[in-house]
Amino acid sequence: MDEVLKFLTDSRVFYLATVDNRMPRVRPFGFVMKFEEKLYFCTGNSKDVFRQLKANPEFEVSSISQSYEWIRLRGKAVFDNNMAAKVKAFEIMPMLADIYEGGAECPDFEVFYLQDGQASFYKMGEGMEPVHTVKIN
Repeated sequence: MDEVLKFLTDSRVFYLATVDNRMPRVRPFGFVMKFEEKLYFCTGNSKDVFRQLKANPEFEVSSISQSYEWIRLRGKAVFDNNMAAKVKAFEIMPMLADIYEGGAECPDFEVFYLQDGQASFYKMGEGMEPVHTVKIN
């Protein structure tokens, strides 16, 4: 899990994909954290991504590094109303307060963690098979 967290935080921006009425939807994300041995992400409950993940919790994340290594992370979103996780998110990324007025107690702010996850790491030019794969529960 730490390798996945480092890759995504080093990338700074990664892309999270969902499904909306059988159509793919992809958007940039910039927040991920490790909390209570889980990978957490955040969003607003007024956003399409929240509605899409509630309807179908399967999602995938992808990002590429400066050295052309890339990651594909997939699993299920589990929304968690854990206030401690929400507070930690604002500690890690204070600029979230610019988006979610009221901080961790903002009624629009949601956190979710990855369940049944699998991360595959790749290197450009080394074929289509992953260099290695990591399970994340």
